[in-house]
Amino acid sequence: MRVMTRCLLLISSAALAGCSQDLQTVPPTKPSFSTGNPLNTGSSEAYTLAVIGDTPYGAAKLAELPDLINLMNSDPKVDIVVHLGDIKAGSSSPCTDDYFAVVKSIYDGIKDPFVYTPGDNEWTDCHQAGKNNGLYTPTERLAAIRALFFPVAGQTLGGRKKQVLTQATDPANSAYVENTMWEESHVVFAALNITGSNNDLASWGSPLPADAANWPTQAQEVASRAQANSAWLNQAFATATSNNAAGVVLMFQADMWDATSALSGFDNLVSQIGSLSQAFGKPVLLLMGDSHVFHTDNPYSINSPATRALHPSAPIVENVSRVVVEGSAAGRTEYLRLTIDPNKKGSALFSIERVPLN
Repeated sequence: MRVMTRCLLLISSAALAGCSQDLQTVPPTKPSFSTGNPLNTGSSEAYTLAVIGDTPYGAAKLAELPDLINLMNSDPKVDIVVHLGDIKAGSSSPCTDDYFAVVKSIYDGIKDPFVYTPGDNEWTDCHQAGKNNGLYTPTERLAAIRALFFPVAGQTLGGRKKQVLTQATDPANSAYVENTMWEESHVVFAALNITGSNNDLASWGSPLPADAANWPTQAQEVASRAQANSAWLNQAFATATSNNAAGVVLMFQADMWDATSALSGFDNLVSQIGSLSQAFGKPVLLLMGDSHVFHTDNPYSINSPATRALHPSAPIVENVSRVVVEGSAAGRTEYLRLTIDPNKKGSALFSIERVPLN
């Protein structure tokens, strides 16, 4: 407790900007197969997720985080916790290893399996130009996040760990240990590294650190992640189809329909998700953060012309729902209780409830 208190004080102080010791960015351990079946095709009970994102933002939200975790831990309905990315504010919030380690130590208090997918704030935006987050090479920060939050490929964090599929086992995309998948209650869940800042098309700016050449360039990163995410989407829907799943849930950070941001970097993903969902023909739920304000809709619906206009080449698909979770410094501290009941059909398969901290 004394160590945690000291770390929290350090994080909320101006000394944060001076923390610079790097984590050792080592490859994750080989996949562990000791924590259950990632594709539990026989499960037919209700299954509940606690979903959060864009938290903690700033000292106040960081101080509230242990209470939010205690609230989720005390919810008897929750089976697994999912974080949709952004464990820090986007600007004037240094991307230090010390901060990452403190946040990770707090999230280690989650008793259930804990699935996390990175957001742009903790790596793509960790450059100097325009963000005031410190002088980092974004791909070096992504390597640090992987080393800290994905130490065992194919195994979640949390007190009660769960085995999941991981793209780390795909030789063509083995760097993407953060892309994970599992099946429970006849629904396939897939987490993907799809981030804001226009899917990392926003310029990193200059200068970059002297050792930037030791890490993938922005162009290399964009191309390799596009390949990995496309392959993971195909595998998720192929798995759902092969197992006659009742639905698919996709989890990522970027709000690909945020009208206040540049969106061209998401066009191909939006079209691919739409086409795969159309062919699947059963309920598909998209969980995302990034734009910070709770929102639900069907962005592919013919009845959502304004939203569809943001990606005009996307197909019209009526079986896709979208949920943006509440987050950031200004939003209410809460988690989204998402329940899957495989005994219900159509849109009734998914039900959501907002659970506030206070």
